[in-house]
Amino acid sequence: MAGLPRQKLLDGIARKNFVILGRAGMDMFAHPPGVKSEHAEVFHADLGGSSANIAVGLCKFDCKAALVTSVSDDAVGRFCLNKLDFYGVETQYVRSVGGEARNSLAVYESRIDNFQNVIYRNGAADFEVTSEDMAAVDFAPFGALVTAGTVFAAEPSRSATFEAFERANAQGLPVIFDIDYRPYSWPSPEVAADVLSRAGAASDMIVGNDEEFGFMAGDMSKGLEKAQSLAENGVAIVIYKMGEKGAVTFAGGQEIQTGIYPVKAVKPNGAGDSFMAGLLSGIAEGLELRDAVLRGSACASIVVSKPGCAPAMPTHDQLAAFLADHPGPTKR
Repeated sequence: MAGLPRQKLLDGIARKNFVILGRAGMDMFAHPPGVKSEHAEVFHADLGGSSANIAVGLCKFDCKAALVTSVSDDAVGRFCLNKLDFYGVETQYVRSVGGEARNSLAVYESRIDNFQNVIYRNGAADFEVTSEDMAAVDFAPFGALVTAGTVFAAEPSRSATFEAFERANAQGLPVIFDIDYRPYSWPSPEVAADVLSRAGAASDMIVGNDEEFGFMAGDMSKGLEKAQSLAENGVAIVIYKMGEKGAVTFAGGQEIQTGIYPVKAVKPNGAGDSFMAGLLSGIAEGLELRDAVLRGSACASIVVSKPGCAPAMPTHDQLAAFLADHPGPTKR
């Protein structure tokens, strides 16, 4: 395994212009906070989907982001397109597809105890991204390619994304990979472990949690070893997240340990997407890697403390207000 040098990865991120592969979906979250979905009389709707959330988070931090995906040619697909436009995400490479393909839908609630998130992913429109779609993307304006692992769960999106990785690698464009393992999207754990490991080997930066790295390692007790091994074999930056225990970052032979910003959470989802947006924007603004990771952690805490995902992604002013009012980070 041989990736780009760390400085070239950082230089690419510093261009503040990202091409992001993966899904945009509709989120419907029960209102008011605390009510269970089956008892709710009101649901709020907004943009969701890991890659779309990352794109929104980056745009809120004054970066540019273009999403490459497919949406269903119906009212829900148009809702997602309108929301992407609203948040400033470039939609030039979003294609509407007909037939039976449908945008993903997440129905969840703003509560921690007995949290429920019902995902509708059968015939997902974002899996319809083709090699032709990827070939139409002009990588020249972008500084880095970002993807969430869900794009690899089905064809033709899987093959199309690997082709995009090859083009990016050939052009010296850094590849940033959020493992984002969602078992319900995959045909089997064995296929997922093989494909995600291949994606990791083609990446220059990998972000995942302890369970995701353990899954890639084939042994949940060996996730940290897997992350360290990836860093030792050519991945410039590997970030191993451990929830309330913080994170360990492997980069340039260093092991950087960071804590979290404790908050009263109202939901568990959206944290990883906000972490990625905060991390990348922090690097883009010239923060030291430790400080960029801590920014990601603060952004994750902000999102879990508010309803929704895309609408909860913070701006600079909201991040500054949070840091002024909240303790942290915790020590590791």
